[in-house]
Amino acid sequence: METLIVERTAGVVTVTMNRPEKKNAANGAMFDELMATFIEVERNAEDRVLVLTGAGGAFCTGADLSDTEGPLDPSKPGMLRMRRLNDSAMALHRLSKPAIAKVEGLAVGAGLSLALGCDLVVASETARFSLIFARRGLSLDFGSSWLLPRLIGLAKAKELALFGDIIGADDALAMGLVNRVVPPGQLDAFVDDWAARLAAGPPLALAATKALLNGSLETSMAEALEDEGRCQAYNFTTEDTNEALAAFIAKREPKFTGR
Repeated sequence: METLIVERTAGVVTVTMNRPEKKNAANGAMFDELMATFIEVERNAEDRVLVLTGAGGAFCTGADLSDTEGPLDPSKPGMLRMRRLNDSAMALHRLSKPAIAKVEGLAVGAGLSLALGCDLVVASETARFSLIFARRGLSLDFGSSWLLPRLIGLAKAKELALFGDIIGADDALAMGLVNRVVPPGQLDAFVDDWAARLAAGPPLALAATKALLNGSLETSMAEALEDEGRCQAYNFTTEDTNEALAAFIAKREPKFTGR
């Protein structure tokens, strides 16, 4: 690919945004390649977990506004240009498999939205975050208006979005923007461990759990219980659940196949 490095190891797909000279700012090609990669990971049964990260000491500094074939493409209407970004955001949101954002350095604008679109965010102590849109005369995009209030509450979401301040990793952890903050030298090992644990987990049950949690703020308690019941009833028909029960009785680790 032109802008991404995609590596696969034992069910873990590591996607590295690779424009270090631009601090991994996403041009039009990167948005297209991200969308295609997210769709490919969803369709590939051998892919169990997605890890999204950036090259050269930065995660992603948002859309590359100097790219004339990206959000500022003068040959296309505004909404058509933005749907290109939206399609990438939806491909990540629709991914049924666990996704981890491994953040080092800057995660800014749509880059922060990309990180928040993952299920888990692990940050280096050097990471810095900003919804910088307002400081560029822009409003939120790439799903951040939907993601942020659900993660940290409406008041904190407005504070980050209206001021566009840059915050450090510890502040991001305190407000619930990230899951863990680790020293720079431990970031790879920590994410590798989480990714391996998820890759060894039951794919069908993890996908159902992710879907239930993602939909939880839009359902009533009665609807949630009904959804849980349907998922659990299905789980009991799968080979993976039978394997988990057999492994528990035999006091061994289960081996899940996604069937």
